[in-house]
Amino acid sequence: MKTLLLTGGRGVNMTPFSKTRPNSMIPIGGDYLIDHTLQSLKSAGIGSINMVVGHKSEVLSNHLGDDHFSDGNIHVINQGKSSTIGSAMLKAKDRFAPGDHFLLVYADIFSTSNIFNLALQAFGLHNEPTALICLTQSGEKYGNVYLDGDMKITKIIEKPKKKAGLGNYVLAGVYVLPYRFFGYLKKTRGNMELALQQVLKKETLRAAIWEDNWLDMAFPWDVLAANRNIMELWNSTDIHHSVKLNETVIKGPVKICKNAEICTGSVLEGPAYLGPGSFVGHNVLIRPNTVIGSDCVIGQGAELKNCAIFDNSTVGRLSFIGDSVVGAGVDIGAGTMTINRKIDKKTVRVLINGKKIDSGLSKLGAFIGDGALVGASNIIAPGTIIQSEERIEHNFSVPKSTGTKGRK
Repeated sequence: MKTLLLTGGRGVNMTPFSKTRPNSMIPIGGDYLIDHTLQSLKSAGIGSINMVVGHKSEVLSNHLGDDHFSDGNIHVINQGKSSTIGSAMLKAKDRFAPGDHFLLVYADIFSTSNIFNLALQAFGLHNEPTALICLTQSGEKYGNVYLDGDMKITKIIEKPKKKAGLGNYVLAGVYVLPYRFFGYLKKTRGNMELALQQVLKKETLRAAIWEDNWLDMAFPWDVLAANRNIMELWNSTDIHHSVKLNETVIKGPVKICKNAEICTGSVLEGPAYLGPGSFVGHNVLIRPNTVIGSDCVIGQGAELKNCAIFDNSTVGRLSFIGDSVVGAGVDIGAGTMTINRKIDKKTVRVLINGKKIDSGLSKLGAFIGDGALVGASNIIAPGTIIQSEERIEHNFSVPKSTGTKGRK
């Protein structure tokens, strides 16, 4: 069965990281989200993938390289100015033929086990259009579905505005659909919600319940949840033979990649991941659920807790980075602290696109975009977003000399 993989969305709620990459290029557990998706599709026996790209598509292409396309299994379609899911799908219509069924996948969903196997198995039972559904604590953010006794979807309410409208299940972003679905999309001018309503009205849309973990990678704190989901499955330590360990204490499962170096007195509490070529200075404490990318530098005496550090970033000495996501190529000065909880211990709200979003988390630090420069001795409030390439000056307690002989 052919697959239609949608990777072109901008993912505006994934700020500040969506400015410099598509959501499918968010690092998760030492790989990228797109790598997990493609590997799961391959394991499910999918041999032909039509990938629709759009926002920052060059980042995706540069990562995948020629190897992924050399056997012809992945065909890339640029969605151009398409702004909706349905209009992006229509760009790939010519890659399918009447009578075909195809697997539709949103590239910004994540699960540690193979969600696509269930979709294919469920479709195989009835040979009818199929949608995967799942439970989530944030049903108001997704298409809510209602079922009859035969597991047929009877109603879909897109992002209910009232609590009374919430169903038990939501659409999980994986479907098996017939070629004629493109006709529904064309009639509704690319409106995915209305096209699905057409399926309910004119034929059958069966549901298959996904009961394993599931994440829609929509907000920056979802990166932390995805890392935890991956690392909680680790039950052993994997250290490359080239790694330099100098009187380092390791507790729990860790993965340390080639050419990494950890200096004397440092402690790694697993699960944790240290990418290729990264350097950890003396007396650093790396606490559970921390993922450090490739070629990073962690300065002496720093403490990292439940955080994600993307590639080529530096954390200065004596800093604390907790419950935070740090983008690629970020430079954090010495003595910088991320405060990861409010004084009243309530859940942290984050300002995203002009709207305060409740993260649902009582512990949450900062989100620092690619290439940002944070000067020394800064204290960053819970839920702060620092944009890509933003520059924050050193926080001096004593100003630089003005030429006087002394200060009172």
